[in-house]
Amino acid sequence: MRLMWGKRFISAVAAGLFAVSVAAAQQTVVEETKRKIKSRNNPQFSELAKRMGLSGKVRIEIVITPDGHVKSSRAIGGHPVLVQSCLESVKDWKFEPASEETTQMLEFDFKQ
Repeated sequence: MRLMWGKRFISAVAAGLFAVSVAAAQQTVVEETKRKIKSRNNPQFSELAKRMGLSGKVRIEIVITPDGHVKSSRAIGGHPVLVQSCLESVKDWKFEPASEETTQMLEFDFKQ
């Protein structure tokens, strides 16, 4: 009986923390830019990241083609759950055209 009550209590606490994290979750992007961004969509906290209460920084290195599309991206650091959201987001970013391919670092700061 006591075990059943404990599970219900933990579930209720987890649900409350989840609601607070959804309301307070925010994320910022710090760019070490060489080329201007024309369009982007910011990474979102996944449901798993929200439930786990994750926060922290993610660093992504991207290679940009001369026409401004992201050719490739790779994680340099950060929690794997947060990294995945960032990698999926940056693949659709568009940059100003340039005469050659460039490499840039992006840093995403997830806060709850």
